[in-house]
Amino acid sequence: MSSLGPLRPSPLVDQATAHLREQITGGNWPVGTKIPGETTLAKTLGVGRSTVREAVRTLAATGMLQSRQGAGIFVVADRPHEDWPARLRRASVTDIYEVRMLIEVQAARLAAERRTDDDIAVLEGAMDARRAASGWGDAEFVDADIALHRAVVAAAHNPVLTDLFGEFAPALRQGLIDLVDLLDLRAEHPGHGEDTHAALVRAVVDGDGEAAGRLTTADLEATLALLRGA
Repeated sequence: MSSLGPLRPSPLVDQATAHLREQITGGNWPVGTKIPGETTLAKTLGVGRSTVREAVRTLAATGMLQSRQGAGIFVVADRPHEDWPARLRRASVTDIYEVRMLIEVQAARLAAERRTDDDIAVLEGAMDARRAASGWGDAEFVDADIALHRAVVAAAHNPVLTDLFGEFAPALRQGLIDLVDLLDLRAEHPGHGEDTHAALVRAVVDGDGEAAGRLTTADLEATLALLRGA
């Protein structure tokens, strides 16, 4: 556990940030602590107030510090928060898939309500591409499958749903390729799940949100069961 003291010349903001971080991670400033003021910290560290200000801003961006209007700067976490891609890299495929289900089922319902003529053209093209991919390798087939699901999500016209899908789809890709290969899912039916996906596209095109949600649930639950048993 280190204590605060004057800094040596070098990237002062980096040093100041590191020293303040150590006060938090080392337990000197527990969560809930109001940290010393800018002037006090500048004097203790032997740097300018602008350096302290930038260091505090850096730690606030990591989720460790928070400025409260009229009250000061407080410690709100004892470690930096992970960004979304980092969390996904650590998560299991089944955990990510459960989140996928929550997102895609609602997206399918919304897509049935909001799809445009352009969306319909994209969906039908994606379905054709998935059918064509039945004659290709597993990686190409999985990519075509993900592209179809992405088209359904896009048709919901909710940018948050689209962004979420864009974040977790790459994290699922390799797990799905491995699953298809491990269980040889395409041995008898190279277009694995083709009928269900065609029905999903038809439900969205027809504006049948209930059917779109039901078909998406059935498709994703079946794959999740395979992932859990693999």
